[in-house]
Amino acid sequence: MRFVTGFNKLVLRLRASRRWGGAVRKRITIVTYTGRRSGRTFTAPVGYVRTGDTVVIKVMMPDRKSWWRNFTGDGGHLLLELDGANRPGHATARRAAKGPVEVTVHLDDAQH
Repeated sequence: MRFVTGFNKLVLRLRASRRWGGAVRKRITIVTYTGRRSGRTFTAPVGYVRTGDTVVIKVMMPDRKSWWRNFTGDGGHLLLELDGANRPGHATARRAAKGPVEVTVHLDDAQH
């Protein structure tokens, strides 16, 4: 767990840096969501690919992570930091037969 915390801090510093921030922000965003069971708010950096108002997050090593499980079934709401602003959206997680997980986020139109 300490490794993950340290890695996340490094990614956040890179996103904020003048030199590397622009390039890093094109591939890494910050996701903020409320846990289904705990009701607590969580924030974490994640890799993403954006096409218009759809963002796809490929969850690496999904069996070692639990955050994406908040978006199974009907999914749930979250915030993504994109273009310098927090964008609300609705996310759904899908697990392929062989194990990979993708979280698809449809951004709300209200922020355009």
